[in-house]
Amino acid sequence: MKKENSSIGIAPYGGSAGGWGALKAVADAIRGQMSVKQDVIALFKVNQPEGFDCPGCAWPDPQHRSSFEFCENGAKAVSWEATSKRTTPEFFAAHTVSELWQRNALELEGEGRLTHPMKYDAASDTYQPIEWETALNEIGALLRSYEDPDSVEFYTSGRASNEAAFLWQLFAREYGTNNFPDCSNMCHEPTSVGLPQSIGVGKGTVELEDFDHCDLVLCIGHNPGTNHPRMLATLRDVSKRGKTIVAINPLRERGLERFTSPQSPIEMLSMGSTQLASTYYKVRVGGDAAMLKGVMKCLLSMHEKALAAGEPGVIDDSFINEHTEGFTALKADLEATEWPHILKVSGMTLEEIQNIAHLYAASESTIICYGMGITQHQYGTQNVQQIANLLLMRGNIGKRGAGICPLRGHSNVQGD
Repeated sequence: MKKENSSIGIAPYGGSAGGWGALKAVADAIRGQMSVKQDVIALFKVNQPEGFDCPGCAWPDPQHRSSFEFCENGAKAVSWEATSKRTTPEFFAAHTVSELWQRNALELEGEGRLTHPMKYDAASDTYQPIEWETALNEIGALLRSYEDPDSVEFYTSGRASNEAAFLWQLFAREYGTNNFPDCSNMCHEPTSVGLPQSIGVGKGTVELEDFDHCDLVLCIGHNPGTNHPRMLATLRDVSKRGKTIVAINPLRERGLERFTSPQSPIEMLSMGSTQLASTYYKVRVGGDAAMLKGVMKCLLSMHEKALAAGEPGVIDDSFINEHTEGFTALKADLEATEWPHILKVSGMTLEEIQNIAHLYAASESTIICYGMGITQHQYGTQNVQQIANLLLMRGNIGKRGAGICPLRGHSNVQGD
């Protein structure tokens, strides 16, 4: 039995990520949005060679294992886009914009898709319908009025499909600008700023195939169960190979603990699941950089002890000397950072940080994945650069099964 949380009225979820719970959520999303027949037909085309890219997350899966190449979030995204619900001019005539501002996003989403071009009327504080030709002519006239194309911003949200975003960026470039910010800018600007300064490019260095060859995956500040669910299948494969996944996040996320693959008849029928993260460390909010510096500080100590004992070191000196610069300054900074400060800011114990360092030192090929828990705050750029530093210390950039993996790239980013 489940004991309901009386303060918020929500029963805790005891199952794994995915599985029958996800299938139930998919069924509820379809039933609540549109004609079941139409929606099911659309879902069979998601991520298929002759279909369309999922407007949910960006995680790839080139294997096309079945006709069901979508997750719970993908099904919801498709059902929202293909909904039979309609928001007509009559709706806007009955509700002022000031009134609509008081509604939450879920409630507004539930009204459905627009049926007409609408233009705001300040006098009545409502949106009024206009003809398509009028709308397009007014937009065209406004765009022609700017002397500098770069003064116009062509924004697409994460809800834009890959195909629509691709056409949108063609339009922007034809207009004369590449100024089309997307989710990559909004969510991962610290990556775009921090990584070029650290490794020369602002993108991740891993390919999907690298997950087939890694020994260790460190997951920091991201929740795949909600934000990129198709990644769960990749992490499941890593776990099935007997390799190690470590989660580091202030909040425990079920999607990094265990996963029941809807593609696995055995797991579905047996109500089983696959453990993902072998260890879960709860870093303090904003303490990621301190934790990372602690791990690197441990590596330095382990390296010096190994060399003193006549054993191979844990830091890749040859890689550092040949491919990096600034290591002396990094080392000095780590040595000057006191352990009491690291432990206080990170909220972790010395033993926990040492455990991460030993796992990392024992791994020949490590991938570090991170999401907006790393980027979406004041020290996002520093966090990204410290992750890069940690990887560089053991030469985990530019080799198979290793590298940095910023989790970004929703449909609008790919299309742009």
